[in-house]
Amino acid sequence: MAALVNRQILLKSRPVGAPGLGNFELVQRPAPEPGDGEVLMRTRYLSLDPYMRGRMSAAKSYAKPVEVGEPMVGGTVSEIIASRNANFAVGDIVLGFGGWQDYALSGGAGLRKLDPAAAPVTTALGILGMPGMTAYVGLLEIGQPSSGETVAVAAASGAVGSVVGQIAKIKGCRAVGVAGGPEKCRYVVEQLGFDACVDHRADDFVRQLEAACPAGIDVYFENVGGAVQQAVWPLLNDFARIPVCGLIAQYNATTPMAGPDMFSVLRKRLTLRGFIVSDFAAKQADFLRDAGAWVRSGRLKYREDVIDGLENAPAAFLGLLQGKNFGKLLVKVS
Repeated sequence: MAALVNRQILLKSRPVGAPGLGNFELVQRPAPEPGDGEVLMRTRYLSLDPYMRGRMSAAKSYAKPVEVGEPMVGGTVSEIIASRNANFAVGDIVLGFGGWQDYALSGGAGLRKLDPAAAPVTTALGILGMPGMTAYVGLLEIGQPSSGETVAVAAASGAVGSVVGQIAKIKGCRAVGVAGGPEKCRYVVEQLGFDACVDHRADDFVRQLEAACPAGIDVYFENVGGAVQQAVWPLLNDFARIPVCGLIAQYNATTPMAGPDMFSVLRKRLTLRGFIVSDFAAKQADFLRDAGAWVRSGRLKYREDVIDGLENAPAAFLGLLQGKNFGKLLVKVS
């Protein structure tokens, strides 16, 4: 095989507070060659997700942090270009975890073959991938919505929140979204079919949220934290359920932020549970069956925000943390 150049985006330094471009470094190295049982993958698409901010920190978490000087981690759709693994052939398209680089090795564990004829391969990183499954299991397994209840979701135009609200509607609930800006709110209501969406940047955000939830909130799908969480909390009904998926508004905080009113957790008998999608790995077949059918029937819609070029991944990721993306954020690498 002719020598291949592997561009990699490394974690150059750990950020304190909000990360910047200086925390990343683009390098070029020779692409690795597969050993026995391995495959060499060329990255086609890279997924950018909020959890990556946590991997930049050395703080204790549910997953190992990225080491300084190592490539940033991330889900990828890749093409097998060399194989010494009998389970994979050259030309196979796979879902994996190749990270922020052009080429990556894999022993095959965790790779899933994709059929480009069945669905666009990008959906494996979004609506039919980790974000979609996060919405599915978080809402249905923890939120457990019943028909007629009100489900509120933060970051409602994003890869996870958009799916939460649509599944809530499929289950017969009132879906209320919170998003940043009038354009995103229009999309959430007019294209995704939410009953209402409130702009958290509006001066009268709290009043608008109260008006959008006249019967209170039975399920609050937490993606944001911060001021949105504080506005939602007084509207929670007795026995409300709060799946805690992310806290993007607090990821860059250098001092503790005000937490929820724990007395209300007791008084209202709230169920507050943090979760990671891998907690529900056994539900993947159910998710792919249901979400696939909903996408094919048009009941589940999605939007992708595709950035061209691996070199643009750092700036796009910083924009994600600031809410600049619109839909599932992807980088087209090759």
